[in-house]
Amino acid sequence: MSTPTGTAPDTGARSPEAAGIITDARQRIDDLDGRIIGLVQERMAVSAVIQHERLTSGGPGVPPSGSWGRVNLAREMEILAHYRDQLGKPGTALAMTLLELSRGQI
Repeated sequence: MSTPTGTAPDTGARSPEAAGIITDARQRIDDLDGRIIGLVQERMAVSAVIQHERLTSGGPGVPPSGSWGRVNLAREMEILAHYRDQLGKPGTALAMTLLELSRGQI
């Protein structure tokens, strides 16, 4: 028994109309994911600028031999709180991942 293109098992839909809606929505998600990835990469680049300026200017908390000076813990706590406030508990996990990606080589 064959299924029409775009219905279950591709989408899990039980009608061609639902399959079309799901397919379109999945394309929107793929497009959004591409934009999100681009924004994360941009965030990482901006964070690298901040880290570089802090380190080269002898900013506070930069130890002579360590690199923990790249991290501003107070700022990271602000970011975590912002994501938690906007997205709930999963927002904290998302923020932690973004912070980890943005720290570079620590």
